[in-house]
Amino acid sequence: MKLSEIIEKLDLDVKTGAEHLDAEVTRGYVSDMLSDVMGNASEGSLWITLQKHHNIVAVAVMKSLSGIVLVKGREPDEDTVAKAEKEGIPILATPMGAFEIAGKLSNLGIAGD
Repeated sequence: MKLSEIIEKLDLDVKTGAEHLDAEVTRGYVSDMLSDVMGNASEGSLWITLQKHHNIVAVAVMKSLSGIVLVKGREPDEDTVAKAEKEGIPILATPMGAFEIAGKLSNLGIAGD
């Protein structure tokens, strides 16, 4: 499923990477530990986290993730926005918690790692 479809269906707020929303989301991954994501997330996954610092962008680039969803109304730091725009990584935001957004992604047919 395309990232743009997920954004529309789940009413996610696009913070960065608006020109990269045609990315295909192959799986979902929930973790707040960068090392866990680096070791276990699959290419094309949509990463759900409450981390908002610039290192999340480096991990997303390294793992070729389709995007990052910040939960619980978190806003990306200013330097995170700049780095994400430079690297072409979509960062999305939602007031939902990680459990809720993961369930909604599952209902859309997105499997987890």
